[in-house]
Amino acid sequence: MEIDIFEVFAAISENPPLVHHITNWVTIYDCAQICRCAGALPVMAHAKEEAGDMTNVANAIVLNIGTLTPELVDAMILAGEVANKNGIPVVLDAVGAGATPLRTDSCRKILDKIKVDVIKGNLGEIATLSGLGGKVRGVESVGADAKGTTIAESLAKKENATVVITGGVDVISDGKRTFEVANGTPMMSKVVGTGCMAGTLIGAFCAVEKDYTKAATCALSCYGIAGELAARKSSSPMEFKTQLFDSLFSLNKDCGIEPKIKQVR
Repeated sequence: MEIDIFEVFAAISENPPLVHHITNWVTIYDCAQICRCAGALPVMAHAKEEAGDMTNVANAIVLNIGTLTPELVDAMILAGEVANKNGIPVVLDAVGAGATPLRTDSCRKILDKIKVDVIKGNLGEIATLSGLGGKVRGVESVGADAKGTTIAESLAKKENATVVITGGVDVISDGKRTFEVANGTPMMSKVVGTGCMAGTLIGAFCAVEKDYTKAATCALSCYGIAGELAARKSSSPMEFKTQLFDSLFSLNKDCGIEPKIKQVR
């Protein structure tokens, strides 16, 4: 599969999609801002009373369990049911799955009740959902009992979904095709919210590219390149965060950094 990440990225601005988030209160502003910098339109409608209505007019939905409550999970399922009915891509960011029973059980409930197109998390979170020995502390990955590619492929086959594991090298798999993306910088791990923002970008890319494995791969490469550009202009986490938004906003094929995408299967 040939991947032109900048072509997919440009499609977002050409016809801006509406990305509906039911998301993490810690990072909600950052998700809205990164969505807008990418050229998409963010909306956050958490109440059950309007979650379905907002999904009806959206082009993608992103469900992030970072600050979940049982009521919020109910709203996610309601929105997901509408998305499934309308053929709208659903992204689940499994923040902290494996850290507490509520988080793990909520993810499994969502996956049981609706069709999720992209499941995203760190190594420990995805390993937990795959049943391959994930270790999570808070919302940080401590490790897993198997390789990232094995874990991603296992869960992708189980859920018939694209699975994304973010980390120093990102892994994206639909169970048949598996990619690694090596764009990025260690500075991204110093800023709260970069993982949630990655989920938002995956949603925006899925709204314009129906091959969700390709969309997720493009999203993470663009995001990583923006991070590399931002790191060149900053020396502290908060300065980096500002530069990350600006670098994504102005990103194009002439940025001077090549996509680091490898198909491993």
